[in-house]
Amino acid sequence: MSTVHPKPGSAASASMILPQGSVAHRQEPLILGIETSCDETGIGIVRGSTLLANVITSSMDEHARYGGVVPEVAARAHLEALEPALRAALAEAGVTLAELDAIAVTSGPGLSGALMVGVGAAKALAVALDKPIYAVNHLVGHVGADVLRTDGTSIELPTIALLVSGGHTSLLLVRDLVSDVELLGETIDDAAGEAFDKVARLLGLPYPGGPHIDRVAEGGDPKAIRFPRGLSQSKDMAKHRYDFSFSGLKTAVARWVEAKRDAGEDVPMADVAASFREAVADILLTKALAACAAYGIPRLLLGGGVVANARIRELAAERCAAAGVELRIPPLELCTDNGAMIAALGAQLVQAGFPPSTLDFSADSTLPVTTIQA
Repeated sequence: MSTVHPKPGSAASASMILPQGSVAHRQEPLILGIETSCDETGIGIVRGSTLLANVITSSMDEHARYGGVVPEVAARAHLEALEPALRAALAEAGVTLAELDAIAVTSGPGLSGALMVGVGAAKALAVALDKPIYAVNHLVGHVGADVLRTDGTSIELPTIALLVSGGHTSLLLVRDLVSDVELLGETIDDAAGEAFDKVARLLGLPYPGGPHIDRVAEGGDPKAIRFPRGLSQSKDMAKHRYDFSFSGLKTAVARWVEAKRDAGEDVPMADVAASFREAVADILLTKALAACAAYGIPRLLLGGGVVANARIRELAAERCAAAGVELRIPPLELCTDNGAMIAALGAQLVQAGFPPSTLDFSADSTLPVTTIQA
């Protein structure tokens, strides 16, 4: 008689009864999370849903001179930052490696070379310490960050989740954090964060573009220029109802600015920045709230580094209040890429009784969001 072992991440594996004394039987598992999907080296430690440490080392300054993330530079920076960040996180949490119950690591999506650094380090620790390892999805980790809130509330499911970062713009239907995530839509060209960087460069602002456009836009009129909202026309709804496109918006800004300069006129930087920012925020929230209405889910969770943008947060609060939709945004330090969100997702998998990943998983730069655990 053969024994069938449920695949990690399947509904069947969640209901497995593991041997007494396994990690899944501990009420508050101590999990180390490693995140190296892009330009930030994140090491986080959580106990259950309690954040103990969140150490982030960014190589952003090294990439700034190139105007964007250079994969080889990012991978090298992770190699240099991992050990110091790990030591700092352990000290902050007041725990030792031997006390850990499991290790969680981002296996994708992201930059291949950067992911390999984190995956290699996590596997080495798992083998050396004889600890179970959980290879998890970076995007789902952004949703998982919400379990670390300290305001006494907990995430209610199902929820619509809008993830907006430099490399990803995704709209998800999360029925269950550890077993059922559906991709509703994503960007078909530039991600929102990329559009901010490119428009900032056009306006002569430094990299990364988001914070600088935010700063300049504060003195501008968001209604001064009506920039296009990509994939929002009725002809787009059949195929791209929940997809995003920011390439056309970026081109529209470039043409508007060039026309002003060609005419010898001054470019109203504040108005351009504010109008561009408004267009991005408008299309993001319009599509996210349309998904809430279509699926009958009165909850919206925001995640990703671009959520730090002041206007996106402000407009989200206004639109959600008007629509009767609960808005949830993790603390700002947990919106950007970080190891704490990876540890939190790992803890959720452990507590749900999912078996650990096997050591034959690899870094997967295009890991689909529906694969929560590799």
